[in-house]
Amino acid sequence: MEKEFLPFEQSIELKQLGFDIPSVAGYSYPNSDKLLTQAILYQQAFRWFREKYNLIGLIEGGYNLKNIFTYVIWDGFKDITIDEYFETYEEAELNCLNELIKMVKEKNI
Repeated sequence: MEKEFLPFEQSIELKQLGFDIPSVAGYSYPNSDKLLTQAILYQQAFRWFREKYNLIGLIEGGYNLKNIFTYVIWDGFKDITIDEYFETYEEAELNCLNELIKMVKEKNI
């Protein structure tokens, strides 16, 4: 189930960008009930970027070249192709999410 949630750092970044959708889990201090931040599902994060900023992240690859993945981000007007390749879908997904966060921060949207 852990793979379904963003890492702690990205969850914090999204909260700082204004992510306010309820989640079913959270991150807390070890051996404590004190909540640090909610644990955001990847699905929630990608939907939020799509609905709030019209940024769509797509993971591609794994067809003929098994274990070669990349991502494309569509901003409503054009595709932003990334010339990086990853060995797993999950690596590409996390890097796509980091790029979406970076894009929003740089544009101060």
